[in-house]
This record gives sequence, C-alpha cells and structure tokens, in this order.
Amino acid sequence: MKYKDKKIGVLMGGLSAEREISLRSGNACLKALASKGYNAVAIDALRDLPFRLRDEGIEVAFIALHGRYGEDGTVQGLLEVMGIPYTGSGVLASAIAINKAVTKEILISKGIRTPGFIAVNRIEDVRGLKINLPVVVKPAKEGSTIGISIVRDIKELISAVEEAFRYDTLVLVEDFVKGREVTVSLLDGRPMAIVEVRPKSGFYDFQSKYTAGMTEYICPADISNDISKVCREMAVDVYGAVGCRGAARVDIIIDEGGPQAIEINTIPGMTETSLLPKAAACEGLSFDELVERMLDGASLKG
Repeated sequence: MKYKDKKIGVLMGGLSAEREISLRSGNACLKALASKGYNAVAIDALRDLPFRLRDEGIEVAFIALHGRYGEDGTVQGLLEVMGIPYTGSGVLASAIAINKAVTKEILISKGIRTPGFIAVNRIEDVRGLKINLPVVVKPAKEGSTIGISIVRDIKELISAVEEAFRYDTLVLVEDFVKGREVTVSLLDGRPMAIVEVRPKSGFYDFQSKYTAGMTEYICPADISNDISKVCREMAVDVYGAVGCRGAARVDIIIDEGGPQAIEINTIPGMTETSLLPKAAACEGLSFDELVERMLDGASLKG
C-alpha cells in the first residue's frame, strides 16, 4: 500500500494489435484499484501519452498495455525519462522479452531447453527451405497468438509466413512440439501455482484465450511433483535470464523429453480468462489483492 496517497494512471489501450485485450485488462485493474481505495484513472496510451501523463498529474503508472509500444520497452523508457515509477519489467528486459527470437537465443545460451527455430526477415528466405513438419510460424514481436499458424503441409508455409509478416518484419519458423501446455506465473521472481491449458479446439489461439468456455484450465496442473519442480525452476531461470521485474508469465510445453520454454510475457493478461489471475486465485490471492501487490512493486529501473 506504499502508493495509497499517489495518483495512479492505469495505462491501457494503446496502438498495438492487442488494443482491445489491453482495454479489458486495464479496466479490470482500474476497477480493482478503485475498490481498494486508490486514486486511479484510466490513461489511453496514444500518441499524446506524455501530455496526458503530465496534465493528469500521474505519479505512478500501472502498465496494462500489451504488445507493441507498451510491452516492448517503449513506454517504459518514456516513464523513466519522466521520472514516473511503473509496474513490471524495465526497458531492456521488456525489449528482450517482446522479441521471441532474441529471447530464445538467450535461453539457448543459458542451456534452457526451447524448441528449435529459424528467424526470417524476407519471404525469399523460406522458399525451398528444408524443414521437418509441422512447424509453428509466428511474428517475432506479437502476443495473444496474433498472426500465428501451425503448418502441417509445406504448401501452406509461404502463406503462413506472409500472414505473420503482416504484423512484423521478423518471423519465426519454430519446431512444433506436441505436448501438454502449462504456464508458470511469477510475482517478483517467485513462481506461483502452475496452470495447465487445455483448449477445446486443440490450439490455444486468440479465440481460445479470450472467449469464456473455449478452454479448460486446471490449477494446480495435474502433473507430477518432479515435472512441477522442473517447470518452476525453468520459469525462474527464464525470468532471471531476461532480467524481468514484477509480474511475468512463462509458457511451457511438456513433451516426452520434459519441459520446454516457449516464451515469457512481461505484462501478462489481466482479463477474466487470463492465466496470472487464475494462478493467484489458486494460491488464495484475490484479483484485487494481486493488482495491489503488482502496484506495490512499481519503481524506476534505470
């Protein structure tokens, strides 16, 4: 409750392809802060953001932005320059985590198991490419499974890469890993209850993520103690390797060889179907309490 006497700006919306999800996350967090008695206002993070922050007299920023400009270090850098403490990771960690290719290179260098991949920045790079199918094609710097495809036929590869290029100038062609999907949320570096994700469609896409009833969530995940321990340790290692702060979420696939880290999200979703609040609830932490804990961690990182 260290910021009870400060004016809080909940940064939401923004300019990315995940704007609508960000508005849902932001409004849920705003409601939680209001219920706890905080002086909090909504700030739509558009091009006039510096002026809005100044004119509103914002003293602390709660970042509920997803994707480009909000999760990539851009807004974090602005807040550092303006001297406004903010939630979540700093500039560098945010810039690393949003770029799946850079993140995976760091994980590989640290000996953390992750699916193999190639990164391409031209459509010509995939013509005649010899790969083992299936593969996952995804933009390097988008979230919420936007622009992602699973390619099972080589004839579909070009169109899948073209679709991903609609959202980014760098695209990953990643080995498809068949296994159980789990997530480990972390708060200030501490792993929380593991959530298993079972989409009814078989693919945890945008609709499965944000439509109630489309996915079954099991918390705590029905996995062995040994595998649970490995997943938690892997999440802590990924969090540390990237240099994260505050809340984050590591997505993991468990195949026959054990867990593999897929990616880390530095601003996890905070909607009614989001995974961080589910993990918190599994540990007896209400949504409002979770939001307050996240706010308490706000700081300047520079």
